[in-house]
Amino acid sequence: MKIVTADVVVTSPNRNFVTLRLVTDDGLVGLGDATLNGRELSVVAYLREHVVPLLIGTDAARIEDTWQFLYRSAYWRRGPVTMAAIASVDMALWDIKGKAAGMPVYQLLGGASRKGLMAYGHASGADLPELFDSIRHHQELGYRSIRVQTGVPGLTKIYGIASQSRPAEAGAERYDHEPAQRGALPAEEDWDTRSYLRHLPGVFEAVRHEFGPDLPLLHDGHHRMTPVQAARLGKALEPYDLFWLEDCTPAENQEALRVVRQHTTTPLAIGEVFNTVWDFQGLIREQLIDYVRAASTHFGGISPLRKVMDYAAQYQIRSGFHGPTDISPVGFAAQLHLGLAIHNFGIQEYMQHGERTNRVFDQGMTFVDGHLHPGDRPGLGVELDVDEAGKFPYETAYLPYNRLADGTVHDW
Repeated sequence: MKIVTADVVVTSPNRNFVTLRLVTDDGLVGLGDATLNGRELSVVAYLREHVVPLLIGTDAARIEDTWQFLYRSAYWRRGPVTMAAIASVDMALWDIKGKAAGMPVYQLLGGASRKGLMAYGHASGADLPELFDSIRHHQELGYRSIRVQTGVPGLTKIYGIASQSRPAEAGAERYDHEPAQRGALPAEEDWDTRSYLRHLPGVFEAVRHEFGPDLPLLHDGHHRMTPVQAARLGKALEPYDLFWLEDCTPAENQEALRVVRQHTTTPLAIGEVFNTVWDFQGLIREQLIDYVRAASTHFGGISPLRKVMDYAAQYQIRSGFHGPTDISPVGFAAQLHLGLAIHNFGIQEYMQHGERTNRVFDQGMTFVDGHLHPGDRPGLGVELDVDEAGKFPYETAYLPYNRLADGTVHDW
């Protein structure tokens, strides 16, 4: 089962995606997600110039050996570009192995550990009435767990508020989904942490009063707080029983999480910007987090993500895999198969792709009563319509960035 062709497909139906498409000599096709939001073409070059030439003629069945070869042979390791490229190869090989076996990938990972994967959606609003409407809308869509992001008085445009995202040009679908935006330059947003810390606890008090104690609520701090500020927020939110507080402070400084952990019992989720098990090693060993937020697309694929979750299981730490629309349907499917198989699954982020994206990527997954399932098609359960993908060429797009009132660039 040798790889005979390896193509890198770039398409932008509702947003930019990078997909690796491997074909074996017996006609099996494997897909892998290599999308890196705002830096997509850097991974395209890495794949086309450095990885694809190494794959032709290799044995598609040797998943672990291929992963180790791509990781170790380049000498310069880690980083989001390298790991997204390796992830696409790893996913594509698992896809091929599943198709060769006539089984969905989750069966190859040990079989299902549950009936479905609890998912959470993204509710947001510039004010409380808009936020309440968004929460109700997500409940109507079937979500049973809700991430809550809110506007802050005095700040005109901040992370996570869908209604504040730039509208699409006339006749075009908007970029799917906020906060990424098409354009030659990244959009500037504003930020004030003290205003945010004063405002947020009252928002969660109002949400709990309106929706009751049983609705699981999540919140994303998006790396914008110092350790002391994060500890203060976690403590202030304890009465509202959050499912988790995500990315409360930049986790590259792992000792910072000790300060947060010492001062709050609010569960913590970290890791969507991490790329290898080494980024999680201390956080898991010291039990400084409760949920692993890594994405298979930026973490090297299914193989290493399975390993980090096996490690996390020793410390009762669960999964909370990254799942916005900058993870393609291929990368998302990879996470669903892994989440269904592992024992220490926690929750799955799920933002729904646009109609154009769903035409390019035919998917076997289902979303019923708040739970996801990858389906039982052989492999990952996603097929790429190459002709449809060709209708939507790459368009330059960036994530926004933050400035404080005095003009200082701040963590976004």
